[in-house]
Amino acid sequence: MRLDCKRSGTTLIARLTGELDQHSAEGVRKELDRLISDPKVERIVFDLNDLEFMDSAGIGVILGRYRRISRRGGSFCVVNARGGVEKLLRISGVYSLCGERGGK
Repeated sequence: MRLDCKRSGTTLIARLTGELDQHSAEGVRKELDRLISDPKVERIVFDLNDLEFMDSAGIGVILGRYRRISRRGGSFCVVNARGGVEKLLRISGVYSLCGERGGK
């Protein structure tokens, strides 16, 4: 699992590569929490173009960051999900929380 993050104004773009699962979720969670603790971050974009697999722990990472950013009036979206990852996001209702969907 690789996490590459960059800032563009008040938006944090988090690009995930590989597999976001039980084994990698904690490290990703900690790094994202560190980055979004900056009050200047108002939006998170999860770019999942290169994410090959995600399980329920990955959904937990995304939903947890959604809760943290939304509590302070921020927003998030998920873009470029493919295959099984896209299906899991759809079934779990993640898209209904962000109101946006890209890469389909």
